[in-house]
Amino acid sequence: MATIRDVAKKANVSVATVSRVLNNKGYVSEEAQKNVMAAIESLSYTPNSVARTLYNKSSGMIGLVLPDITNPFFPELARAVEDVAHTYGYTVVLCNSDEEVAKEKKYFDALKQKYIDGIILTTSSLTSKDYDRLDLPMVALDRRIGDHIPTVVSENKQGACEATEHLLAKGCRYLAHLRGPEGVKTADERYKGFMEVVEQHGVEHVVLNAEFQIDKAEAVAQELFTTYPQVDGVFAGSDVTAAGVMKAAHTLNKRIPADIKLIGFDGIPLGKMLVPALSTVEQSIYKMGALSARLLIKQIEKQPMASMYYELPVKLIARETT
Repeated sequence: MATIRDVAKKANVSVATVSRVLNNKGYVSEEAQKNVMAAIESLSYTPNSVARTLYNKSSGMIGLVLPDITNPFFPELARAVEDVAHTYGYTVVLCNSDEEVAKEKKYFDALKQKYIDGIILTTSSLTSKDYDRLDLPMVALDRRIGDHIPTVVSENKQGACEATEHLLAKGCRYLAHLRGPEGVKTADERYKGFMEVVEQHGVEHVVLNAEFQIDKAEAVAQELFTTYPQVDGVFAGSDVTAAGVMKAAHTLNKRIPADIKLIGFDGIPLGKMLVPALSTVEQSIYKMGALSARLLIKQIEKQPMASMYYELPVKLIARETT
C-alpha cells in the first residue's frame, strides 16, 4: 500500500505539503495541489484515518447515547441522527447505556479516547457537572440536562393534557396514569400534564410508575386493575407502556375500549400494529433526531445557533383503544 511519503515523492513535494492538502489546512500552491491529487489518484493512496485523527484531534464521528435500544422510539431517533450526520460527512457511534451510570461513564471514556467530535444524549443518568467535564459539543435530545446545553424536546406536558382530556371526553370517570421514571424530565412533564387536568376537573385518579418498560408496565397494570377495578381510563406514559397495559387487560379479560379506554404517548409505528390500534400522542420523532444532529454539527463547526431550546409540537391520534 502506498504511504504519504510515496505520494510526496511522486508529486515532488514535501510530506508536510501532502498533509496540508489532505487536511485542507495551510497554504498550498495550485500547482502543488494538482500534483498531490494526481499522485494520490495514480497510487490509489488511502489516508491513514487513525493518524489523521491523532493529528487533528478530530475523528469525524459523533456519539449517540441511548437509554434503551429495545424501545422502538429510540431507533427512529437514531435513524434521523444518522441520516443528517451522513449528509454532513459524519459517522454515528451508537451507545446503549441501559440507564446505568457505570456503563454510561465507560462509553464516555471510550468516546473521548477516540477523539469523538460531539455527543447527542438521550439519557440523563449523570449530573450536569459530569457532562460538563467531558468538554465536548453536546445536545440533549428528549431530555433536559441544563440551560447551557442545546435541548430538543416535545410538548410533553401539553400532550399529556390533551391525552387526559381525551379520556374524559370519551366518558371516563376514574383515571390512571402509568408514568415513566421519576427525575426523567419527559416523564415528569407528562405526569404534570395529567395531574393538572384531573385536579382541574376533580376526577378520581391513581398514579403508578411503570418505567417505560413493557414487562414492568404489564405487571403494574395487573396490580392496578386488581386493586382499582373502577379504573375505566388509562393514560400510559409511552406507547411501550401502553402495550404492557393491553397485555395485562387481555390476561384479566378486560376489554379495550369497552371496559377500559387507553391512550399512549410517542406515536411509534408499533401503535398502529396493535389490536386494537393504539390511540396516542404523536411526537415528531424523526424531526427531533434530525434537528439535534444539525445543532450538534453547528457546535462542532463553530456556527451560530438561533436558540438553545427547541420544543416541537405533538398531535393527538385517536384510534381504536379510545
